Formats: sequence, C-alpha cells, structure tokens
Amino acid sequence: MSFTFQLIGYPIKHSLSPWIHEQFLRKANLKGTYTINEIELHDSFEERIQQMRNENLDGFNVTVPYKEKIIPFLDDLDAYAKKIGAVNTVLNKDGRWTGFNTDATGYVRSLETKYPNLAKDRTKHILIIGSGGAARGIYCGLDMAGYQHIDIANRTTEKAKEIASLAGKATKTDIISLQEAELHLTKYDVVIQTTSVGMKPNTEESVMRLRTLKPGAIVSDIVYQPIKTAFLKQAEGAGASIHFGHTMLLYQALYAFEIWAGQQISINNMDEELQQILEGR
Repeated sequence: MSFTFQLIGYPIKHSLSPWIHEQFLRKANLKGTYTINEIELHDSFEERIQQMRNENLDGFNVTVPYKEKIIPFLDDLDAYAKKIGAVNTVLNKDGRWTGFNTDATGYVRSLETKYPNLAKDRTKHILIIGSGGAARGIYCGLDMAGYQHIDIANRTTEKAKEIASLAGKATKTDIISLQEAELHLTKYDVVIQTTSVGMKPNTEESVMRLRTLKPGAIVSDIVYQPIKTAFLKQAEGAGASIHFGHTMLLYQALYAFEIWAGQQISINNMDEELQQILEGR
C-alpha cells in the first residue's frame, strides 16, 4: 500500500511539511508521497477541491487561508475542529472526508513532552498573549486537556472574550491588558506568546517586557523564524525555561500523520534536525 498526502494553502511553496512527513513515512516503514498543492487566491476553490476528491487522496493538510473555508466541503468534524472552527487536517476514509484540528493537541503535546511535570498538575496558571487563530487553538487545546486557569492578555478585549467563551466548566479565564500582564507576571507558571511579533525580519521586537517572571516559569513562543526570538531571549535572561515554536509545527504534523496512517511513531531527534534546517534559512 502507498499513501498519498497533500498540503493545500497559499503561499506554501517553501513549506517544510513535505520534509517532515517524508521523515514520518520513513520512520513508519511506509510507502507514500506528500506533495504541495498551492491554491492561489484567484483560483476556484470549489473546483480545486473537487479535483482533490477525484484524486482519492488518503489525507491532506490545510493551512492559511483555507482552514475555515474547507469546512463546508467536509462530511464530518472532530470535537477540536468544531470547537475551534478551523481545520488543518483531513482524513479520507471510504470516500468520507473528516476534518481535524491537530494544532491544539500538537501544541499541548509539544509543551508537555518538553516539560512533563506540567501534565501532572492541571492547576498551573497559564497566560496566553494574543487572541488570533493560534491563540484560539492553543486555548482550546489547554482547556480540553484539563488546565483550569488560563488567562488571556491582548491589546483589545473583544476577540479575547470570544476565545474565553469556549471554556469548559472547569476552566477559569481573566481577560487582561498587556500592561496588566507585565505587572502581574509573577502569577503565571506558563506564558505563551501567540502573535507574530518578533518574526523575521522584525527580530528585535517583543510583544511585552518580562522583568517580573515567576521563578521557574516556562515561556513559550510559537514564532519559529527565528528559533530563539527576542521574547525568548528575554525569558532566558530572566532565568525562565523556554519552549521553541518549531516543536508545535512538528507535533501537530505528527498527530496528523497518526490520524492518516493509524500508527504512532517516535520523533527521536527530528526537533533538532528541523531546528538546523530553520536556522539555515
């Protein structure tokens, strides 16, 4: 048996997903291909999706700007995708397309793999900075994993309130400003930066100052170009443990592969290999 996987989105010509999934196929001792299927904004999305139906792919990934646009073309959604309102992975089983969101689970897995003690205490206080799509997915992932205290800091409150409305019964969330977050950082065991601030070429920018971090805090930044952002450099300088954004990319891809192939594989040293590729760009 040979698998056929794709990635759709725009622009995606320089995506690392083909490299990642080729490594997964090799580790699983499976035959298959993972190709780029770039759908430009002026293309007929419906026609291109119908073409993919005809190709009978085993599965495909979805990235911006189509994570929401793909939903009406699917036959079913998993719980995460329904809650988040976005799909990044589609499984074709017997002609039925089911949409998943592996960003949420992927992020939580990457964080708990790096810091396994987190998984032992769901009462840790977590701060999410930002209220975009990434923040929404990470919030839902942490909420569904059972974390009980997840606050959101953002410049404006409207979108943050929308995210907080997705909380389960056991999760408590306060919406605060970035200024308030800076003043009360000692409250948080985990601080997660989900905006694009600090991404290349603006590598000297940081969304906020980290002068009052709690001793032993974990600071995470989903930006992975550069690997070590100005935000993470600040955190490291303040004595915090840090968590790199490229591991989220790797673990969301791993969960997608598990959905498609029906088996689990080990990451081993792929995070270091991916880091070297990114640092060479």
